Amino acid sequence: MSALFVAAGAAVGAPLRWWVDRLVQQRWAPAMPWGTFTVNVAGSLVLGALTQAVVGDSSAFLLIGIGFCGALTTFSSFTWETYRLVEDGANYLAVLNVAASLVVCVLAAWVGWVVAGSVG
Repeated sequence: MSALFVAAGAAVGAPLRWWVDRLVQQRWAPAMPWGTFTVNVAGSLVLGALTQAVVGDSSAFLLIGIGFCGALTTFSSFTWETYRLVEDGANYLAVLNVAASLVVCVLAAWVGWVVAGSVG
């Protein structure tokens, strides 16, 4: 049954990641991977809030945390896009992508945690 929760969440998270990435990349400068940055920050925020809100509810964590957030966020695309920036000689953007992703995603998870704690 656990695999079904994970699969159901992933079935929503993966296409949403693709759609958000395409939408953001069309509207913002394509040199920087803003689509991947956006989904990783959003997923970190949701995961932070979820971790605070559903303590002990393993089915919700499987569905949303592992399934949805796991499919929405993407370390592999982040890594590949950072590598491509270096390969293209955009070292400044590569460092900015790494630093901003790490800092902003951790802050987003913390904000999600704090907001969910103050609401619940």
